[in-house]
Amino acid sequence: MKSAWLFPGQASQKVGMGKDLFEGSGLGKRYFESANDIMGCDIQSIIFNGPEDTLKKTQYTQPAIYIVSVILGDLLKEKGHSPNAVSGHSLGEYSALAVANAFDFETGLSLVKIRAESMAKAGEVHEGTMAAIIGMDDNTVTDLCTSYSGNGIVVTANYNSPGQVVISGSPEAVTSIMNLAKESGARMTVQLNVSGAFHSPLMTPAREALADSLDSLKISDAIYPIITNVDAKPVTKGSDIKDALIRQLENPVLWSQSILNMIELGIESYTEVGPGKVLQGLNKRINRDLVTKGVESMEQVENFYV
Repeated sequence: MKSAWLFPGQASQKVGMGKDLFEGSGLGKRYFESANDIMGCDIQSIIFNGPEDTLKKTQYTQPAIYIVSVILGDLLKEKGHSPNAVSGHSLGEYSALAVANAFDFETGLSLVKIRAESMAKAGEVHEGTMAAIIGMDDNTVTDLCTSYSGNGIVVTANYNSPGQVVISGSPEAVTSIMNLAKESGARMTVQLNVSGAFHSPLMTPAREALADSLDSLKISDAIYPIITNVDAKPVTKGSDIKDALIRQLENPVLWSQSILNMIELGIESYTEVGPGKVLQGLNKRINRDLVTKGVESMEQVENFYV
């Protein structure tokens, strides 16, 4: 049975995640200790002990999820498991690439640190927000955004599953589309608790900072095909991976299409590798017949099977 490993993005974090990986494996201990050096702070303590308000800050959330997810993926590999493809939701793309050996754990964490800090800073420079539009045709949401002519900007940011699209942009513009969507029949609109307009043109300063770092790096060819957020297609070449990462910050996450394309590739088994169950929930909405499980603890690593 062909399998794919899926890596979660921001909002999947929880205080205490990964502590059993640190206590139960040499690899986990090494990675956490290395992470403290790279981050220049006690990220290990923030992850294990919180407080939650600190862990929720973009500059800590993204590295924290990356650290835990990559440890889990590399522990699975240590035990002889391997997927036929990988993919990650937004930040999760970095976890997927580290596990696919496009770069090592330390290089990936350095990139995630720059990405997170740049996105947090961009959110301070250009005030922005995001909202989920639920129960409305994807194309209708896209049309509402493209036809918006008021103050500020608004774009589609995440196509998560059929009938769940996240929009991103200036607060006034996002609020306007939320109201229009409700008037046009959306079942629900939910403003997200984020510090900026991710995956929108308001992230241009962050893309520029990240591009500078990526340009100085050699990204290796991936050992597993990675289905990228920006194109929803499998790539393995290092140059294609670098291009996808640079474009990712300002462009929508094509998650639903990524899963549908994996189904077309014959992938039947899916595992969310990392904290939480967000991607397992999305898979149920994309295709109820998909077999999707999660690995977020040492016990689940030990008992893993395809």
